[in-house]
Amino acid sequence: MKTKKIDINKLKTFEELTSEWLKDPEFRKEYEALQPEYQLACQMMDARIAKKMSQKELAKRAGTGQAVISRLEGMNARPSFSLVQKIATALKTNLTFTFTAN
Repeated sequence: MKTKKIDINKLKTFEELTSEWLKDPEFRKEYEALQPEYQLACQMMDARIAKKMSQKELAKRAGTGQAVISRLEGMNARPSFSLVQKIATALKTNLTFTFTAN
């Protein structure tokens, strides 16, 4: 089997690909629909890392399992409001929600 060489200079960056994909209305709709979950996952992970806390430690402080924290950070679960509150408390952070007009 012959392997094909790839010219890495012709590869696009993630930002270039995302910009290109966002031109597709269906992709844009799904991308925008995931933004709240993405923001929650990023902020939770950033706060945990800033406090030099492992997923296991955060889970213990929040009264849940490490797998739950992993799923939330990987955007593979939809947490309840009470779980998000417990995580915010465990991270010693304030929880703020904002509703904005479309």
